[in-house]
Order: sequence, then C-alpha cells, then structure tokens
Amino acid sequence: MFASETGKSPGRKLLLAILIGMTLAVPLFSVWLLVYDRQTQSDQARASITEGWGGPQAIGGPVLVIPYRTTTTETSVGTNNAAVSRTREVIKELMLEPEDAQIQSNIKPELRKRSIYEAVVYDANATGKVRFAFPQDLVRYGVDPATLDLSRAELRFGLSDPRGLGANPKVAVDGRPVRLQPGAGSGHGRGFFAFVDAGALSGKPMVVDFDYRFRGNSSLALDPRAGSTRWQVTSSWPHPSFGGSFLPGTRQIGDGGFSAKYEIGNLALGRSLVSTHDKGGSDLTANAPSPERRYAATPEAANSASISLIQPVDLYSRVDRATKYGFLFIGFTFMTLLMFDIIGGVRVSGVEYLLMGAAIVLFFVLLLAFAEVIGFTAAFIVASVAIASLNTAYSAAVLGSWKRGYVIGGLLIGLYAVLYILLGLEAFSLLIGSILLFLALAGVMYATRRIDWSGTAPKEAVAS
Repeated sequence: MFASETGKSPGRKLLLAILIGMTLAVPLFSVWLLVYDRQTQSDQARASITEGWGGPQAIGGPVLVIPYRTTTTETSVGTNNAAVSRTREVIKELMLEPEDAQIQSNIKPELRKRSIYEAVVYDANATGKVRFAFPQDLVRYGVDPATLDLSRAELRFGLSDPRGLGANPKVAVDGRPVRLQPGAGSGHGRGFFAFVDAGALSGKPMVVDFDYRFRGNSSLALDPRAGSTRWQVTSSWPHPSFGGSFLPGTRQIGDGGFSAKYEIGNLALGRSLVSTHDKGGSDLTANAPSPERRYAATPEAANSASISLIQPVDLYSRVDRATKYGFLFIGFTFMTLLMFDIIGGVRVSGVEYLLMGAAIVLFFVLLLAFAEVIGFTAAFIVASVAIASLNTAYSAAVLGSWKRGYVIGGLLIGLYAVLYILLGLEAFSLLIGSILLFLALAGVMYATRRIDWSGTAPKEAVAS
C-alpha cells in the first residue's frame, strides 16, 4: 500500500488539514458576524431613509361607535367581613361594523436611495363606500336602545401611522360632508374620526363615502371589519408578496405591476358586527404596524390581508446562506491538496493549507463588499473569478505544475457554480447538496481505498 515518504504518515497529514480547517472556522465565523452587522446597518439606513414618511401602514374601519349608559354592580368587603354591593352608572360604547364595504386602493411606489442603501416607499389611497344598518336585537347584547346617545356617535377610521396621512381626507355621511378629528375615537388610538348624528340610522341604512390618501413604506395591510368586505388593490410594483390571514381571490402580476381583489366575510373573521367596549377601549389599529413594529408581529393582528412591496434579491440573506457553505469549500480544497500530497507525492506544508484556506474565506468578504455596490450576481462572478484565479496561480507554484493548479482552479469554479445554483433553489438545495456530498465522499473513498493512513505498512507493500 501507499506510504508516506516525507516523514509524516497520511493520517498525520489528514489530522493537520483538519486542524487548519478548524482554525479557519474563526475567520469564517467573523465573516458571518460581518454579514449580520452590515444587514443591521442596512436596516438602520432604510429606517433613516423612510423616517418621517410613514411606516408600514394598516387601515381599519370605518366603524360606528355609539355611547350608551348602563349600570354596574361592584361588590367589596366591608367591616366585619360583610359583603357590600354598590351600583353605579358607567358609559360604554356600542360598536357597529358595516354590513357591506367596498374599498379601492392604488399604491404608487418609489425607490429611494442613500449611498448604497435603498428603501421602498409609497403613496396610496383608500377610497370606498360602506353601509351601516341598525341592529334590531340590541337587547341580546345587553344594551337598552333607550340608553343610546345617538347624537354623540362617532365614525372611526384606523391608520397605523397617522404621520403618513395626507391633507384633506374626505368623508361624507348620506351625501353630507363631516368634519374630521384626530385620533381613532375621542382622541384615542391611531387614525381619525368624526362626530355624527346616528338618529336616522334606526329608520334606514347609513351610507358613508370616504377618500383619503396616506404614505407608508414596505407594506400595506387591511383589517377587514364588515359583514362583506371587497378590497381591490392596484400598483405599478412588479414584486408583491401577499400575506396575512387572507389571500386575494384573484390577482394578476406582471412587469407593469399587479392587481388583486379580496372578498372577505365576517363569518370567516369569526367576529360579530355588534360589540360593546368600555369607553376608549376600541382602538382600531392597536395591533397594526407602526414604525417600530410590523403588522404581522402579533397574533391579535392575524385577521388581516397584507401586501408587501418586496425587493426580489435580498443580498444579505443570500450572502449569509453562502457563508454557511464555507466549510465545504475549505474541505473540498484541502482534500484535493491532500490527494496531491499523499498520492501525487507533492509535499504541501501547513502554511500552504492555511493561505489557500484564507483565500477561500476572503471570497465571502469580497462577495459581501461587491454585492452592496454592483448586485449579488455580478459580485458572485467577480469574487469567484478572483479567488479561483488566485488559488490556481498559488497552487501551481506550490504543486510545481500548472496542470495541477488548473485542477484546483477547476474545482473551485465548479464549487462556486454549484453554490450559486443551490442559493437559487431553496426548496431543493438540501437534496441536491446532500447528493453532491455523497458523490464527493464516494470519490474520495475510492481514491484513498489503498492508502496506509498510519504509515506502518512495509514500503514494499504496494497495491497491485
């Protein structure tokens, strides 16, 4: 069998390559931290770009809120541990949600840049018509119709980040414009509202028309609250992502933008059109997105339909995934050098292993640096050609042959090509990667099947 003629057994050379590979784990982990740091810096830069414009927006309502008086009984323990009951009058709110809502929104996106960073902001509108009907069975909800203060009713609209609200929103009740106030109900919550007289509601439905504009970034969500909600959204952005608990019934996506139509019923929402709350306790967007919190971050905001204006290439996530394959690059390169050392008889020192491994680690730094400037694909080509060329020239000098150097260079180019494919095939990356690893391991096992790793066999024992 093959034996070492350089004073070290093949097993010791393998152990040396493994130790150097483990040493390279430190700079490889540092590269991963660098990717995380740059991604955090990018998020901060995007937040700075969109500051003052409006956060990820969610719209809610309108809903009709009518105050009413009721009595409540409180029991406490008095002297001699005797129970004391006290009855007092309190003001609560009856919330009526519309029976039918038709809403149209048009999102006009804009890509804003600062240095190498960019963020998607938009101007949008909410235009629609809703119809309220007075319930005939209020007693079932514990409300006496005689206690309703119909003259102090409020028509509430929710907007998660009111900073983005445009000028002169228009709301009309039964064709008559109403004056709007800040806050989603008596100054509470996020949005705006109007005092209305709901006295005529008991005789016929109330029809509300509205049209308001607002600004935001990244995403737009709707909190449907009607018995039947129809929401139609159009935009020139070609890369939407539909999320939330409800997806559009129909949608069309092309290079010129997208359109989507939602149809949502309150039975699917699992919510009645009539509810009661303590005064000031019905914020329409309490769980909606804000500049500090995304809309889908809380389970209470699950009953929403959301649209995100995504950018198709998230370079930081792709660089992060690529970095996780770093050990495979180091392992394949070291194994090839080891084969030249053991089988080819070309001595490779530990320093040469270390320098070539450092070049492989540098690939991921170059990939990150160039991707922020010229895009991921172009950066991948530049970094892979640079590192493959560097290691080809160096290995040709170390191994004493350009032919052997081309083997190393060809191996790296092949690995980079496979890596790029794996990064684009998220669903099958594990399957393809595991098959390639199996084939590579089988090849190494076949090539080293007659090697005496301990170096203790007689030198004349050469495999036939």
